[in-house]
Amino acid sequence: MARILVVEDEVDLCKILQFNLEQDGHQVDIANSAEEAMKMDIPSYDLLLLDVMLGGISGFRLATLLRENPQTAHIPIIFTTALGESSDVVRGLEAGGDDYICKPVRISELKARIRAVLRRCAPQQGREASVENGVMFLGIALTIDPEQKAAFADGIDLKLTKLEFEVLRLLFSNSPKVFSREQIVSAVWPSDVIVTDRTVDVNITRLRRKLGPLGSCIKTRIGYGYSFEIE
Repeated sequence: MARILVVEDEVDLCKILQFNLEQDGHQVDIANSAEEAMKMDIPSYDLLLLDVMLGGISGFRLATLLRENPQTAHIPIIFTTALGESSDVVRGLEAGGDDYICKPVRISELKARIRAVLRRCAPQQGREASVENGVMFLGIALTIDPEQKAAFADGIDLKLTKLEFEVLRLLFSNSPKVFSREQIVSAVWPSDVIVTDRTVDVNITRLRRKLGPLGSCIKTRIGYGYSFEIE
């Protein structure tokens, strides 16, 4: 099963989560603060269960730091928090969360969501192993490898998050088709996660930034959505 790091400042809740997840066969470690978690070997974990309202560095801030680090950018994150407003959910997703669970946590729901996130993020068997056709723009070669779930510019890994990779692959593979925000959400985000237009725009902005000069290939079609086009 998976190696899971639970970052939670409620000691009793940590014990409950650790016991129940280990019953499912997972290997579970505990950190009672973001600062403690950052001293651990985070790249070795398959998933983080992250509280938001931590003392010191918040869960949102920790997630942002992990997404900015190429060694941890790919690790799935599930937020657990008492903050249940839609604005809080959006903020969590924009910080790089793959899912968001409001407290009190129902163990059966948590286990199901963990399985779903791990399933979505796991390498898919039987997928093509070859690199998809690349493009050359401004002297830079962009290629997407579906097996590695990675995009490369002149052979250098762009270190995209899962959502950034899936958005790029959708637009890239269907160039120059224009996708509405609703179509992008439907194709990329899980159906049980609330996503707003702003969340899509934020991920597009981050993707453009990571693509560098190639970011100009992602076009905004006002009133319609986004496309990938080579001028």
